[in-house]
Amino acid sequence: MLPHLHRHLRRILRDIRGFFTDNPLDPLPIRDCFRGCNRETLGADLRAGLNVALLALPQGMAYASIAELPIVYGIACSAVAALVAPFFAGSRHTILGPTNATSFMVFSFFATGVVASRAEVLALMPLLCLMTGFFCILGALFRAADLLQYVSRSVLVGYISGAATLIIANQLKHLLGIAPQVDLEGGQTFIGIVNGILAHLSETSWPPLVLGAATFLFYLFMQRRFRRLPTFALTLVLLSFVGWLLRTCAAPLGFDKVATFEPISLRDLRPSIPDLASPGIFDRISLLAAVAFAIAFLASLENTVMSKSLASRTGDRPDINQDMFGVGVTNLFAGIFAGMPASGSLTRSALNFDSGARSRLASVICGLICLAGTLVLALVPLVSHIPKSCLAALVIAIAISLISPHVIRICLRSTVDDAAVLIVTFLAALVAPLHFAIFTGVALSITLFLRKASRPSLVEYEISDKGDLRELGEKRKRPNPAISIVHVEGDLFFGAAELFRTQIQRTVVDENLKIIILRLKNAHHLDATSVMALEDLIRFARKHDRHIIVSGATREVYRVLKNSGVLETLQEDADRHAGQSNIFLSRPSNPNLSTRDALLRAQQLLGEEKPEIKIFYDPAKE
Repeated sequence: MLPHLHRHLRRILRDIRGFFTDNPLDPLPIRDCFRGCNRETLGADLRAGLNVALLALPQGMAYASIAELPIVYGIACSAVAALVAPFFAGSRHTILGPTNATSFMVFSFFATGVVASRAEVLALMPLLCLMTGFFCILGALFRAADLLQYVSRSVLVGYISGAATLIIANQLKHLLGIAPQVDLEGGQTFIGIVNGILAHLSETSWPPLVLGAATFLFYLFMQRRFRRLPTFALTLVLLSFVGWLLRTCAAPLGFDKVATFEPISLRDLRPSIPDLASPGIFDRISLLAAVAFAIAFLASLENTVMSKSLASRTGDRPDINQDMFGVGVTNLFAGIFAGMPASGSLTRSALNFDSGARSRLASVICGLICLAGTLVLALVPLVSHIPKSCLAALVIAIAISLISPHVIRICLRSTVDDAAVLIVTFLAALVAPLHFAIFTGVALSITLFLRKASRPSLVEYEISDKGDLRELGEKRKRPNPAISIVHVEGDLFFGAAELFRTQIQRTVVDENLKIIILRLKNAHHLDATSVMALEDLIRFARKHDRHIIVSGATREVYRVLKNSGVLETLQEDADRHAGQSNIFLSRPSNPNLSTRDALLRAQQLLGEEKPEIKIFYDPAKE
């Protein structure tokens, strides 16, 4: 017993070691980018880094505004993430930083009133980033990114559409100049926000509305006519200057009361490390666990979509677990130096590629420029001249661009399941916190997938006069009523186990039937649940004086049955010393030979004496 247990434990340890060593993470993949670096590639990276920085800085402000955080958080996160990510990420064109989806998830969580004051929210942000980074790194070590491919695209489309709708509704209060009144209403969901806006609509202030409308229209014009220019930054700078002129020259008209952002200082850029030894730290960790996990999941999902999208354009091979590791390490640094979660930005990464970036140095250059811009904004109080309504208009413009009618139409028309996942995720995003909405969509997507996958095909076969295996028709009876050949095809994981057992037991009910030959040549993914179902079936059959024989078993099926001990149960009534067996492995040269041997064993169990059974195999039919 002890030697057997020792071998079993040694095999488990070998499998665990192999899991972590087969595809190890690279602790510093940036070292490869210096090979082949020359003046031409450096010039291309410099131009790309500058272009992305001109977008990343103002977008960082916008995403901090979405999260209802001081805009210095978004600016600092744009700099830190762009600097750190290329050292650890798998994609050479990746640009990390704050994004729409993760920013609004932060707002949605704290808007539920889990903490009493804004000061407590800001105090929890570094810990939230560290926990997000920890979850991502842990997921990368266990290759959880590989599982993200099983999340339906409809989940992401529904979530982004719902989040974009929420962003638009939430930013309208700044555009209308009624943000303080709406915030007092405590609107947490789409319905709450809309009710708050409608309740105070009569208090709309027209100066911020005029500035916001002008910003929105000018941005659309620039996007249509001058797409190659940094239109976001140019629009924000120009309309902020117009706002300053109006506040100076048209103060009597009310422009002096247009809300602007608080200035930032060097004091705001100090590193902030959570005190993990403080009393109540585990209560705070428990409070943030769900939203940190949701942000880690969403950030990794966004980054995976972005990485695969760019890889399809560059011909690179995406390493999504390495990218997940990069997101994790970046969020650890963001927790210390920025205080806002970072994710993969498809817009900034696409701009980086379109600008001609050759290597990871483009992201480093972008981070350095953003860092320099952050220091300038901390020394010169330019931020205090940016009207909140102007930035809100730009945020609304970005949110509108996230809603793709074409993609939504594809999801709604493809299958009923896709439509259901999209609609449920979208509605959940409107009526519940976003970290709950994303899990709702994923849970529904996986449930529908398992429902499809958990239906293995069980077809009864017979041997034709020519010696071929063919499906038993409804009008034909079994050649031998005592023997049934059941071909099992599909996944036999836990979700399919009960259906597998029920269908086979239904077959065993036939009084004439004495032996069932389970043909498992195309059965896959046996697990503990399906193996226990097979064991129950063997015992059920023996109790009713029937036998189960397995044919066409692959090496994988045999290994699972042997390791689990169910093989001994299957072989209990077979005299192994006399060469008897109740399991016959598949032979690639002629897969049907195992079924022939199983039929001979069945006749032996029945005590019949017939000529040798011949089964022919035509490779062209496989």
